[in-house]
Amino acid sequence: MTPDFPLYELSEEHRLLRETVRALADDKIAPTAAETDETAEFPQVAYEALVQAELHAVHIPEAYEGAGADALATAIVIEEVARACASSSLIPAVNKLGTVPILLSGSEDLKKRYLSAVARGEALFSYALSEPEAGSDAAAMKTKAVRDGDHWVLNGTKRWITNAGVSEYYTVMAVTDPSQGAHGISAFVVEKSDAGVSFGAPEKKLGIKGSPTREVIMDDVRIPADRIIGEEGTGFRTALATLDHTRVTIAAQALGIAQGALDYAVGYVKERKQFGQPISDFQGVQFMLADMAMKLEAARQLTYAAAAQSERAILGARQKDLTFISSAAKCFASDAAMEITTDAVQLLGGYGYVRDYPVERMMRDAKITQIYEGTNQIQRVVMARQLLT
Repeated sequence: MTPDFPLYELSEEHRLLRETVRALADDKIAPTAAETDETAEFPQVAYEALVQAELHAVHIPEAYEGAGADALATAIVIEEVARACASSSLIPAVNKLGTVPILLSGSEDLKKRYLSAVARGEALFSYALSEPEAGSDAAAMKTKAVRDGDHWVLNGTKRWITNAGVSEYYTVMAVTDPSQGAHGISAFVVEKSDAGVSFGAPEKKLGIKGSPTREVIMDDVRIPADRIIGEEGTGFRTALATLDHTRVTIAAQALGIAQGALDYAVGYVKERKQFGQPISDFQGVQFMLADMAMKLEAARQLTYAAAAQSERAILGARQKDLTFISSAAKCFASDAAMEITTDAVQLLGGYGYVRDYPVERMMRDAKITQIYEGTNQIQRVVMARQLLT
């Protein structure tokens, strides 16, 4: 395989978008970030601010009442929100994750019915793939969907579902033909209000506490047959194609968390004095900052290139190129974010270890970016397979 990754280019619109989102995040989202983490409550104030600014689901095409932003613009939005509050950045990120299957494979009726509602800010849209015994091995899922006339009946439990209980809509993967393995999995839209849908207790998490993570439980959930996404048996293929696009959003989230930590650390070391001088004067501290900034910029360049490739894949470019670079971006950016936030805590010393300062929250938030939407070990498997086939 010889990957082909054309360069991206930030337009003036992209730069203005960054300024707009950063100003909004600093004004409306950052002030409540610590409280969101402390209370582990959904950041409603952030959601309302994002909806009012039409930044909650910018990826939805104009044909469905959305902003029609490209993948790079979407990444910038997520990055800048994550710089202020990682939990809040999951609002645009998960809206994209939940709706990309419909964008890729859904009928025109499904697109009009659900994408428009999300674009108007009337609903959030989550993605339900993982199960208690099917995480990295997602094809081992047990949730079933059985055809019954003009309906499908779903039974099963999905685990680790982001924004579960808050979202109105869910893309659910379920087995429709057990004899076909991964080719017997189909995708469906399930609504929170459907009879038989319930939710487990919120998980008590290390980070991103303001984004509820719960089980989605389906007990004889009967939905109209037209809520299938694409053809029967194509659900797993749609799921994998979706992740090719949305791994870029996790890379962007990692960038934002890391940038927030670096920004705070730089400001701190300029003010903190020891031995009669700012600690920023010490070469050891300067070397740490230089390494942090270098890793962050490398991750940003890779992530933006992946976002550009995501946009080209939608327009017909080779999907294999996107599979590799989106995994690379997610893996590299999340590893960098974990290193950068950990170093930020170190630079603040004892102050970095307490909740009075934001870097310990950023370090906790960064960890999940190495785990969800495919662990970084799985990303390395994906990349290696692309190289070897």
